[in-house]
Amino acid sequence: MLAFVSSCGLSGIDGFAVDVEVNLGQGMPMFEIVGLPDASVKESRERVRAALKNSGFAFPSARLTVNLAPADQKKEGPSYDLPIALGILTCMGIAPQEALRDTCVFGELSLDGSVRPVRGALPMVISARERGVRRVMLPRDNVNEVSCVEGLEIYPVASLWAAARHFTGELPIDPVEPVAYQALISRRQYSEDFCHVKGQALAKRALEIAAAGGHNVLLIGPPGSGKTLMARCMPTILPDMTFEEALEATRIHSVAGIVPPSGLLTERPFRSPHHTASHASLVGGGPNALPGEISKAHNGVLFLDELPEYRRDVLEALRQPMEDGFVTITRVNAQSTYPSRFVLVCSMNPCPCGNLGSRTKQCRCTPNEIRRYLNRISGPLLDRIDMHIEVESIPAENLSDTALSESSDSIRKRVEAARQVQLERYKTIGIHANAELNARTLARACNMTREAQALLLASTERLKLSNRAYTRILKVARTIADLDGFNEIEEAQIAEAVQYRTLDRKYWG
Repeated sequence: MLAFVSSCGLSGIDGFAVDVEVNLGQGMPMFEIVGLPDASVKESRERVRAALKNSGFAFPSARLTVNLAPADQKKEGPSYDLPIALGILTCMGIAPQEALRDTCVFGELSLDGSVRPVRGALPMVISARERGVRRVMLPRDNVNEVSCVEGLEIYPVASLWAAARHFTGELPIDPVEPVAYQALISRRQYSEDFCHVKGQALAKRALEIAAAGGHNVLLIGPPGSGKTLMARCMPTILPDMTFEEALEATRIHSVAGIVPPSGLLTERPFRSPHHTASHASLVGGGPNALPGEISKAHNGVLFLDELPEYRRDVLEALRQPMEDGFVTITRVNAQSTYPSRFVLVCSMNPCPCGNLGSRTKQCRCTPNEIRRYLNRISGPLLDRIDMHIEVESIPAENLSDTALSESSDSIRKRVEAARQVQLERYKTIGIHANAELNARTLARACNMTREAQALLLASTERLKLSNRAYTRILKVARTIADLDGFNEIEEAQIAEAVQYRTLDRKYWG
């Protein structure tokens, strides 16, 4: 007898249809899985055999062949356990074939028959919806991450026994009620807030500009000056993610197996890899080309603390994703392209001891030591960081002040207003923020007064800035003008934008 069960596979952050074909025929008893399975798929034979027996079903003593079509695309992971088991039950006449029609099934089986969660549930459900599937059965523990997907019925299952009884009609499972995205946003809570940051008015202003335009930022200052705290506050002033952005970010986290308990991401991601992170952990890789930290930070913030301490090859790997907004990972067994559009926030000390320019402590470093320390950051990478902000240490008397600073909520309102201006300006060209402007759209979006243009040219020549630094200043000035409510960039906005590039000359010149 032949049975068909629809399932889904995973390629990068995209799902693809897999037809599980189960044939129960005559011959020597054996269990074979074909269709380009990897080791974890081949091991399904033992998991399915034990799960069937421990769920109260007999295992057939016949030749059992399972084909995962299309046969020329590699199948990975244990998500085919449940559809294979249901296909066997259909061949045995326990589950009717008609009941499985238009239902996509995936899930890993334990030996006792319980259904375990799998990686990539969200992209697989989205893929099933896009190809017209009406119903999806998946592990109960994967329900939270797909609860916002509308347009199909989602059935959570806890065991193989429950799945079989559902399809036989004995104990139907109720579909999950969809949850509105706005309801999820209303439940979120941030643990950090700018109201707890003492002083640092210049740095806060710069981070507000960075959030409003999606610009990359470098914070440079002595230890204990609040760089890390301000970086962790950055997601709290970024605009709320749209439903589409939340789905895209959650798909990446789902593939990586790090979906939060709430399911769909409602807060913008904040990733802070340690400076000992390898190239593969930052960019992505491994045998299955899984996403790295820069992709997990998509639509959020990537924070690199102690920037010069990272390996040179790791830092240089950031250059292409920062420009293109995606990264392609190629391995022998897999190739995947992941989106990686993030706001890069870096922090560093001004010298190895950290006291260069401090008002209270004396620097112990020699000029050569300082130069070697700073030269760990290449010029091309520094050029791609839009804003360089000096952060001074806070006097002790300010730390005892109990008064709260401006809250993240009030700052975010100004940021959202500026982002709305940019969305309206770029609605026909597919750009979301000023930082995404390219050579084709830069001149049209950044109209300047004659005085502003003269100041920008004079500053570029005097500071010996590169052409890329010139365009970064222009983009930052465009964002400042949006925050200030100006249609045209004026001299004051150029002057403020230029001051965020003076570290090029002060430390690296």
